[in-house]
Amino acid sequence: MLDPNKTIQFSLKDDREEATRQTLVAVYDALVEKGYNPINQIVGYILSEDPTYITTHNNARSLIRRLDRDELLQDLVKVYLKSSKK
Repeated sequence: MLDPNKTIQFSLKDDREEATRQTLVAVYDALVEKGYNPINQIVGYILSEDPTYITTHNNARSLIRRLDRDELLQDLVKVYLKSSKK
């Protein structure tokens, strides 16, 4: 049970990052299922914004188009740099 004397922090940023992660995982999985190299396809989409790099399988193309590419790139760089400092 939650302690009524503690303040719960709410962060939209954390929610957005988790939604982005879940979307990328779903798109990655769909690309793998269809036999594509998911990294190459996602990078192609990010660089060109051409949705045809992403399969329509499991609604992956529609999912990735909901993400803002600039925010996606920021998140990817941030995660990469965090992991490289360990």
